Amino acid sequence: MFDVDIMMIGHFAKDKLVVDSTSEIASGGAVYYGSVALRRIGVRVAVVTRLHSDDFSLLSEMKAKGVQVFATSAPETSGIENIYTTADMERRICRPLGFAGPFSSQEIPDLQARIYLVAPIMAGEVDLPLLKLLAQRGPVALDVQGFVRVREGNKLVFRDWPEKAPGLAMVTYLKLDHAEAEVLTGLTDIHAAARQIAAYGPHEIMITHNRGVLVYAGEQAHEAIFIPRSMDGRTGRGDTCFATYLGKRLTAPPEEACLFAAAVTTLKMERPGPFRGTLAEVEAMIARQSPPLEG
Repeated sequence: MFDVDIMMIGHFAKDKLVVDSTSEIASGGAVYYGSVALRRIGVRVAVVTRLHSDDFSLLSEMKAKGVQVFATSAPETSGIENIYTTADMERRICRPLGFAGPFSSQEIPDLQARIYLVAPIMAGEVDLPLLKLLAQRGPVALDVQGFVRVREGNKLVFRDWPEKAPGLAMVTYLKLDHAEAEVLTGLTDIHAAARQIAAYGPHEIMITHNRGVLVYAGEQAHEAIFIPRSMDGRTGRGDTCFATYLGKRLTAPPEEACLFAAAVTTLKMERPGPFRGTLAEVEAMIARQSPPLEG
């Protein structure tokens, strides 16, 4: 018996989004974008997070959607300033605004989950012992951004994960974007990077990029494209794609889950904030999707 389908562990963020010199403060973090999207597709989800107690009211949206939230008070709330520098919103400068500190094993609730999704926004949130503890409880999904995106002064920079060999060996489902795959492997070709990363142990690897998503599972590659009519909701793209892939993966094979996640992500990118659409809209989008990208 499982208490929830997916337990997400990561910092809730209070982000600053800067587009065309216009800025706004917005809720963020993979636990936010991912959990709301999962609830929209009917997945039971719990979120374990850390933030300043003054910002606990920001968790109300997730709670209202039916997310079980387990929050620990921290000295400050994590946040990132995302400065988008191109019209297609594919390039951005990221600066840390705060860091809510590392998770401890005592903060993980005694709930049984079908998947434990480790979704930090920057390095230092989750260490190897905690990852091992979660892997002992069940299959671990991991977003590698929380291990290769490192705070250095007032910048967030990509650095290789020193513990990637033992860390990735404990992971069942792994998510990276194109840049993170290159940081881990030194390879620019995402298919070659996926094959190299699979040798460390992850069973299924998702790599997102500006045109779509690649899923490498069981030595088979599955691809789907994003076809948004606008990029107004670009922030949270990868968080949404990975979470909904896992949610669909509970009942469907990798190829079907890949197409489903790409459709949800396409809809999400058309509007700011988390995915708030319906399953009917997702099915209509799947019908519109073009054939997979050529390898």
